[in-house]
Amino acid sequence: MNDSATGQHRREHWRLNPAIDFLNHGSFGATPTVVLEAQRRFRDAMESDPIEFLAPERELLPKLDRVREVIAQLVNADARDIAWVRNATDGVNAVVQSFPLKPGDNVVVTNHGYNACSNAVRYAAERCGAEVRVAEIPFPIASPDEVVDAIERTIDDATRLLLVDHVTSPTGLVFPIEAIADVARRRGVRVLVDGAHAPGMVAIDLPRLGVDYYTANHHKWLCAPKTSGFLWVKPELQAQVRPTVISHAANRPIDGRSRFLSEFDWTGTFDPSPLLAVPAAIDFLDSLYPGGLTELMQSNHRLALQSRDRLCAALEIAPPAPDSMLGSLVALPLPVSDAPLQKILRDQHGFEFPIYPGPKPDTRLMRVSLQAYNDVEQIDRLADLLPKLLV
Repeated sequence: MNDSATGQHRREHWRLNPAIDFLNHGSFGATPTVVLEAQRRFRDAMESDPIEFLAPERELLPKLDRVREVIAQLVNADARDIAWVRNATDGVNAVVQSFPLKPGDNVVVTNHGYNACSNAVRYAAERCGAEVRVAEIPFPIASPDEVVDAIERTIDDATRLLLVDHVTSPTGLVFPIEAIADVARRRGVRVLVDGAHAPGMVAIDLPRLGVDYYTANHHKWLCAPKTSGFLWVKPELQAQVRPTVISHAANRPIDGRSRFLSEFDWTGTFDPSPLLAVPAAIDFLDSLYPGGLTELMQSNHRLALQSRDRLCAALEIAPPAPDSMLGSLVALPLPVSDAPLQKILRDQHGFEFPIYPGPKPDTRLMRVSLQAYNDVEQIDRLADLLPKLLV
């Protein structure tokens, strides 16, 4: 079976509109049918006996702990250090709103950061009289060293916290987190990683990364249902980190559990089915290739490189980043224009992917995402179309 036929075959596992070439897995993910069915079974069980299913003192916590063990294994962490959040933005907010900033301190973000999370930093800093500094990382970029150098130049003696992406949302770059963390650690700066896109795209070994906080989504590259993510915090810092919603466990932690886990496990009535379906999502992804999730990530990376090369040829531009800095997202510069190109591509040609301002003024980027249901024929159609629309 050739690559295109394989992609078409795998597309049958998702409920995606067949009239759309969906090249935007990176925004909200897409959940396979088998995972949605697993979620539905959890919801049915919850509605058949809501108290027994949902009350923390009944069945809920053991179910959450089983998922915690699955995620802990995926990221090589201790399950006791993993809390649940709705998404990575929720996790970033929990850390920065809990962080002990004071007037004169500063927090460093990058110009490749996710706007929502950068806004969370600005909000927390403004409330405390702290400053937000932006590390200006180039794009196009020649080497991971340029990321480390830009961050090192921006950190100073007043820097207390660095927020950095593992995989950048606007530019699709895999940042060298270990090297960044080493620089920050030598300067006494704590590191918070927005890993929204990382699980299911790149391998994660949290102890090896050397960071202080790490938050990520399950609904993107792990293909779990929406509103499901995790927050990992080093044990010695967990007493400082509180959820953005304060509830019962603030003064009534659950016996045998840290306040960290108790507070994040229960912030009030919620639907735990997206979280409980995460193991089904990982099992499904593991089943797509003989080598499991690892082989899937490698396959998506190869397709991303192939797609980049074909689109760069069509646009007559050089690749904007080295192969080593790509996972399964590809961001490419486009000529600036007033034409509503994204709307034209969607409404007239059936392509779904974002086009948005770049990290520098008067620049524009397009971003395509490559998941198991995509194939190179979709990219070839796009590559043939783009030069005609950009005339």
